[in-house]
Amino acid sequence: MDLLSTFFNVPVLLASLPQLMSGLLVTLQIGVTSIVCGLVGGLFLAVTRLYAPGFVCVIVRLYIDIFRSIPLLVLLIVVYYALPFVGIRLSPFLSAVTALTLVSSAYTAEIFRAGIEAIPHGQFEASAALGLSNRHTMIDVILPQAIRIVIPPLTNNCINVMKDTALASVVAMPDLLKQATQAQALSANPTPLIGAALIYLILLWPMVCVVARLEKRYSKGKR
Repeated sequence: MDLLSTFFNVPVLLASLPQLMSGLLVTLQIGVTSIVCGLVGGLFLAVTRLYAPGFVCVIVRLYIDIFRSIPLLVLLIVVYYALPFVGIRLSPFLSAVTALTLVSSAYTAEIFRAGIEAIPHGQFEASAALGLSNRHTMIDVILPQAIRIVIPPLTNNCINVMKDTALASVVAMPDLLKQATQAQALSANPTPLIGAALIYLILLWPMVCVVARLEKRYSKGKR
């Protein structure tokens, strides 16, 4: 068998394509849900860490440090296999989303925190001089500027979350990687795995290009 028939077998790829597309749909469901929940959770954690009372800040900082340190694969196994022993049983989908959201929120919180702290303190003073409350200052003045700053790293984080959905296969989720592995076993040929890799590339490459353009645009604006 030569290289092409082993790794780029077109008939095998076409036969496995419906299965791969089914896995892609599951991957998108897991990824989009985790990204949205991670963004909301990360913003809440960032604001809490910056402006909550001292003991709450300590708890939030511990959360961020812990979940940035735990490997996602270990967390997935704990959520899916260990929680049932304490009476909490989650479906494979919820287990994958929960683990991804916990980790994504921690990284997103640090991204938002850095963006908020990058805003000059004079913006806060000017808002106070105008009589704006803390809530309106944050929503109407600070966050719009901070979000513009953090869009590139946030997009990078979204790419990482989408790639990490491949680990959902360890909790029996029929995501893209799981379906590719099953198709490989059925066909006795690794071409479905190459097909899955190409699908990931087609899905994520535009996001990588967007990040590069945003970083370039922001660096020009900064200069």
